[in-house]
Amino acid sequence: MTSRREFLKKTAAAGAAIALTPGSITGRNTRIHARLSNDPVSNKPVDTFTVNARSAMNIPSIRPREITIPDTAGFKVLKGDFHIHTLFSDGQVMPADRVNEAVQNGLDVISITDHIEVRPFFSTVGRWKINDEQGLNHNLSYEIAKPEAERNNLLLVPGTEITKSHMPPGHFNVLFTQDVNPISAAVDDWKKMLQIAVDQGGFVIWDHPGWQAPQYGGIEQGSPLRFTKEHEETYKKGWIHGIEIFNGTEYYPVVLDWCNERDLALFANSDIHPSELSQYGIHNPARPITLVLAKDRTLESIREALFAKRTIAWAAHMLWGRDPWLPELFNASVEMKSISPGTLELTNKSSLPITVSSGGVAINLHQNQKQQLYRAERCKKLTVLNWMIGMDKPLEVPLSMG
Repeated sequence: MTSRREFLKKTAAAGAAIALTPGSITGRNTRIHARLSNDPVSNKPVDTFTVNARSAMNIPSIRPREITIPDTAGFKVLKGDFHIHTLFSDGQVMPADRVNEAVQNGLDVISITDHIEVRPFFSTVGRWKINDEQGLNHNLSYEIAKPEAERNNLLLVPGTEITKSHMPPGHFNVLFTQDVNPISAAVDDWKKMLQIAVDQGGFVIWDHPGWQAPQYGGIEQGSPLRFTKEHEETYKKGWIHGIEIFNGTEYYPVVLDWCNERDLALFANSDIHPSELSQYGIHNPARPITLVLAKDRTLESIREALFAKRTIAWAAHMLWGRDPWLPELFNASVEMKSISPGTLELTNKSSLPITVSSGGVAINLHQNQKQQLYRAERCKKLTVLNWMIGMDKPLEVPLSMG
């Protein structure tokens, strides 16, 4: 066998063209791939080697985003996204990719909620036709994603989206489905679809109530948001358990008041169709996330927490929550000390965005940094400017006068 040194000498002497990336560039102990362009014998054996050029290509190694949130009121704070699409409806990536995106974003739980009525890609009638058994199975994206989720220790909630082209009723996500196919079989009657979903123990979310797209099931352009007669009737039947206050890149302020008045859970979901990179970039801290205050990191605990309405919406550097959970989260996340009669020392122990004000002075609380805030003697409260507990109503935290 020709040694590497002898091989290089021979090819240089023969005027051969050698295609290689030097080890000095890659910084690795690699083999070299070479081709003898002047070899007169086409079938003559040639020693070949391979260069690993990864380091020379400067390919980044991206670690999963780390999101730190202290336990709150005895609960674990889990990070989730409960509105996600794949190629098995009108999304642009495969189910396993959604799992890996969620892991990279530091999420604990997701639900793939592919449309029942909108399936332009993988289906019996889509662009890429699959057989009847698979194409009529609306649980398929969940079944494909589940092994990948288990390998990555990501909690995966079975779900779907009921997608009506008129508003009302609009769109609804159903979480914790047992079998989407019976829901799909009632596709011509949205009320029956919801009844079947609820009979399965499903948790129903009213999706993007302010989405302005009348041709696809949204409201008319410029129309005010309304809790319509149909939605009121649906709510009274127990078929609505939560509403999205944030969807994709849209925020619907009045939803917080609706949820306060009707005891409903709040959600901030991505409703993502393209790749995570295309929609939000890498580790975007403003990406929508629903915080779930759960007893344990299990699907059973998440389901219990959703029905107990222990959720907080987080997106665009804002948080929206109900009493008592939003105040409890603040108390768990921020350590406050009075270091003099007119000065507070605040430490944000979480990854959450927090902007506070007292006496007209506002500061951003950076994670794990002690920061001082002056307050006037008469000031008895701290206002958390970017944490909302009602429509246009920021959270207020009482201060001791010590």
